[in-house]
Amino acid sequence: MNDMELAGKTLTSTGIYSQNVLESTVDAWFSSNGWQVFNFQRDVWAAYAQGQSGLIHSATGSGKTLAAWLAPVLVHSDAHTGNEGETMPLTVLWITPMRALAHDTRLSLEKPIRALNLPWTVGSRTGDTSSAERARQAKRMPSALITTPESLSLMLTQTDAQAQMQHLQCVVVDEWHEMIGNKRGVQVELALARLRRWRPSLRTWGLSATLGNMPEAMAVMMGTAGGGCIVEGVRDKKIVIDTLLPSGGKPFPWAGHLGFAMLGEVAAEIEATAKAGGSTLVFTNTRSQAELWYQALLAAKPDWAGAIALHHGSLDRDVRDYVEAGLKSGMLMAVVATSSLDLGVDFSPVARVLQIGSPKGVARLLQRAGRSGHAPGQVSRVTCVPTHAFEFVESLAAQRAAYAGKIEARRPVSTPLDVLIQHLVTTALSGKGDAKGFEYQALLDEIRSTHAFADLTETDFDWALDFVTRGGEALHAYPEYRKVERSGERYVVNDGAIARRHRMAIGTIVSDASMDIRYMKGARLGHVEESFVARLSPGDAFTFAGKTLELIRVREMTAYVKPAKKIKNLVPQWTGGKMPLSTQLADSVRDVLEDIRQARAGDTVPAEIAVIERLFRVQRAMSRIPARHELLIEQIETREGHHLFFYPFAGRHVHTGLAALFGFRLGQLRPATFSFTVNDYGFELLSETSFVLSRDLLDSLLSCDQLLSTVLQSLNVAEHSKRHFREIARVAGLIFTGFPGAGKTNKQLQATSGLIFDVFAQWDRDNPLLAQSTREVLERELEFQRLQEVLADLS
Repeated sequence: MNDMELAGKTLTSTGIYSQNVLESTVDAWFSSNGWQVFNFQRDVWAAYAQGQSGLIHSATGSGKTLAAWLAPVLVHSDAHTGNEGETMPLTVLWITPMRALAHDTRLSLEKPIRALNLPWTVGSRTGDTSSAERARQAKRMPSALITTPESLSLMLTQTDAQAQMQHLQCVVVDEWHEMIGNKRGVQVELALARLRRWRPSLRTWGLSATLGNMPEAMAVMMGTAGGGCIVEGVRDKKIVIDTLLPSGGKPFPWAGHLGFAMLGEVAAEIEATAKAGGSTLVFTNTRSQAELWYQALLAAKPDWAGAIALHHGSLDRDVRDYVEAGLKSGMLMAVVATSSLDLGVDFSPVARVLQIGSPKGVARLLQRAGRSGHAPGQVSRVTCVPTHAFEFVESLAAQRAAYAGKIEARRPVSTPLDVLIQHLVTTALSGKGDAKGFEYQALLDEIRSTHAFADLTETDFDWALDFVTRGGEALHAYPEYRKVERSGERYVVNDGAIARRHRMAIGTIVSDASMDIRYMKGARLGHVEESFVARLSPGDAFTFAGKTLELIRVREMTAYVKPAKKIKNLVPQWTGGKMPLSTQLADSVRDVLEDIRQARAGDTVPAEIAVIERLFRVQRAMSRIPARHELLIEQIETREGHHLFFYPFAGRHVHTGLAALFGFRLGQLRPATFSFTVNDYGFELLSETSFVLSRDLLDSLLSCDQLLSTVLQSLNVAEHSKRHFREIARVAGLIFTGFPGAGKTNKQLQATSGLIFDVFAQWDRDNPLLAQSTREVLERELEFQRLQEVLADLS
């Protein structure tokens, strides 16, 4: 029995959907596959039949996709009135966060309708869709269309978009947790608001397996109209989370991040799983770490060549497709991967997941665990492989938090004006004739119906509208920023060049410019960031795609290579490689440390702690283990100067803010220059000046008085905001990344966005995009709200 939360109330549900003939056929199809229909799936079908929208939250591999997909199939197939042999019109939009998932999602949706011989077709519309497929869709859309937020927004710019959606009944947002906490989620909200205006009875269903704030997540998806139900699916799917321990009682390193001390143990686990008939996914947290682990495994086991593979987002799509096919078929015994395999795809042969290093978050660990045993009734198992001694603590903390259901909340984004600006131009492009573009009040009401812009003021809307029609206060002299024109009571885009550039730039994903990696004969291996290639000279060797390559030359945005004979080489470093410890995992680490602190001689301790018992013995002898709400401070003097070590265990982002804050406040007491170093456990302040840490001094360091202004001063946030502004400028259409084959370099983009930032700072200081840039720096790079909470907890 499951609970279904409907309009804020909890109702007991036992599969209340009254069966029709088609549902009996669906039941028979489930049985023929050796499955059973879960009560939560019937709950979804019942709610959908009653016209409800909702959010399905259920463990990975428990049948969420079939719950959401068969709901409209069951309801609308009966209502189909087309001629014999004619398929359903476009009835369902299925939004996926990754275009790489479109193919597998399509196979999953086609399977039941083909088996049941239903008049439905399934297609996809992403950046990978061929021009021939797009032409076929222009003549007749499939019954269900799988797309991404970017491709959906692009579809909404078409002159016949409303006509194409005239029969739309349902939108399914897959992996909603991946989008709710970023601007792509806002892009989805705005698209849903537009579709609901065209189709007021539209039903919306979200899918997720790892959400810590389900009511809020559903409220964001539903918009200000509210309503909807939360359907809790399978809660008791068995997940085994354990830690790989070093063999033979060998000493374990106290520092490091690669984890090669456990290479032999990892290889042994892969081999044992393969002998039992299963495959292993070896997850790393960064692409460079994946490259190194793949090479290390091959060096340790040369006979595994062809039996193990590498998978990350920078590899060529054909390479990734080949690896995924090998996993599905069971041909590969192991794949070393990054988050590129976190989502969606069902690899039935995968029996084991190994997580190299700390997962840094509970939801990420559970998501990766679900890649194994990806079917109802099967056991999912993930094994953490620490890379240094303290990660045994993190592994135990992650296990405890996961079993306790302490999953991170995904906080929605509020009022991102760069996304609003982009959406105004998108909407001004849509329609034709008298219906082209938008009317002021109608669009304002539509945008305010989203959660993200529910509090949008008319002043901000007017500013954004002026920005796209006139260029705002600072850019009105430049025609390229006058994108939207007023035509009577409507706002439209009439310039073809502006329309083309806008359609090419739609989206909120912003990454560094990348270069293709190709052999001299033309075969493409993938791409790396321009900043890495810029550090290389012809003749330098580097590792990429599991191969050792030598750079021959760089031409335009392509690096040409050949196989290298050199052994010593570099590994590409991609930005965004350092993830902070999440709040839930950091809290669980403090709980584990408290248990260790209170342990008495002779007490039984977890195996993870027993392995590193010497570490804590030394810590107790030289310092102490801090209590749950204590701040441990260690002070030493060396030839380098005076060292202050602080251990809040709050994650590297918060520690960056605390280090700058403490250094600034100490510098106000006595002239001093500090350098600081941070990690997830604490931070160090190094100075030539010594300080006596009295209770009063500590109270002043931990004070929340004038915290925002002090942080802004201490970290020179203005300079951080200027660098971050490039993302906002790109989303708002202030900079253009270039046409295919003629992209602009990072240096060019940064220079352009920096110039615009300086112009705004001098001539348009009240420009809301400047304030947004500062706000996003505080939220993303410093986790300012969490920083406040940590100070309050420690003071």
